Order: sequence, then structure tokens, then C-alpha cells
Amino acid sequence: MSLTIKGQLVRILDPESGTSKAGKQWKKQSFLVNTGAQYNPEICFQLFGEDKIQMLDGINSGDQIEVSFNISSREYNGRYFHNIDAWKITKETIADNNPESISPDLDLEPLGEDEADDLPF
Repeated sequence: MSLTIKGQLVRILDPESGTSKAGKQWKKQSFLVNTGAQYNPEICFQLFGEDKIQMLDGINSGDQIEVSFNISSREYNGRYFHNIDAWKITKETIADNNPESISPDLDLEPLGEDEADDLPF
């Protein structure tokens, strides 16, 4: 199952690394997103592998982001552990809809009554 959620990046946690039972090196990075929900608004996502960790380059705490992720669970000794694995992160841009900021030097004063309209039609 693949899901997407938007929120504000709260914090990027320190990277973790280790060696698997097969002797392969691994690295993961977790980050915290505030979704703005009323209850339990913060979600901790993880990125597994150096290529996925690089998705956080250029993204800072306070940025609005959209995260695509998968949720998985596995059992170990009768207990279940859950992972929220991010596979895509998009930095959201906030469009400025204020017309004054588009062209601040534009003179938008209406024509006075004594100013003629000299259009040929």
C-alpha cells in the first residue's frame, strides 16, 4: 500500500548504520513531519539506503513537504514492529497570490474624468 501525506518537516534525526547478518553495510535516516492533525500530529518516517537519504538534500526544518510512503509490519518473538518507509519527498512551494507583489512598480490608478480615451475604436 502506498500513501501520501503533506506536512511541515520538524526535524531530521541523526543517521544510523550497521551491518546485516549477511555482512552487508546498511544506512538509514529518520525524519519527523508535523501533519497538523489534532491528535498525534507528528509522524516519524525512515529512509533506508544512501540513495533514499539523499532525497533530504535541500530540505530544511520548517519546509512544507509531501511524503510518499509505504507502511509495513513484521513479527519478532510474538511482537509486531512497524515501519513507515518514505520513497519520495517533494518540497512544496507556496504560490504568492498577492497581485501587488507581482508588479509593485505598475501604476494602476484609474483614469480621471478629464483624461480622454484616445483608442481608435
